[in-house]
Amino acid sequence: MKALFIGRFQPFHMGHLLLLQRLSKQYEEIIIGIGSSQYHDTADNPFSEAERYQMIIRSLTADYIQNYRIVSIPDIHNPPKWVDHVCSIVSDFDVVISNNPVTRTLFSKKGFMVKGTAYFDRKRYSGKEIRRRILQDEPWGDLVPPAVYDFINTIEGVPRLKRIAP
Repeated sequence: MKALFIGRFQPFHMGHLLLLQRLSKQYEEIIIGIGSSQYHDTADNPFSEAERYQMIIRSLTADYIQNYRIVSIPDIHNPPKWVDHVCSIVSDFDVVISNNPVTRTLFSKKGFMVKGTAYFDRKRYSGKEIRRRILQDEPWGDLVPPAVYDFINTIEGVPRLKRIAP
């Protein structure tokens, strides 16, 4: 079976990695959709699609996870047509993995099997929390895989986020 997992990955964090470790053992292939892929350089979406792609690749490579592929899924801001939009980009999946209520509802209404997941310390492992900590100069490196921490520092992601945040 093939699973579709969509996220914004702003940034890719330990919760994502822990979930993908689990999914990699349960599914033949994981299709990772980089959602809202066209957005970058904003407070909520500081990293580009290419940067998020690198965060995922570097983290999964370091963790020896190989049964995945990554697709970019731009947002169309039209919920009734969103599932069809996603299926026009990637259509060969058997199950959608999501805890997002809107995603779950939209895919379920179209007849797709949707499975939720356990959260891994949701209050800590969230892109919003990581971005908040970066802006407040609080420790955040333990919330992301080491490859992501190094990558964000290499691309000067911290000063960028501080520059673009309101």
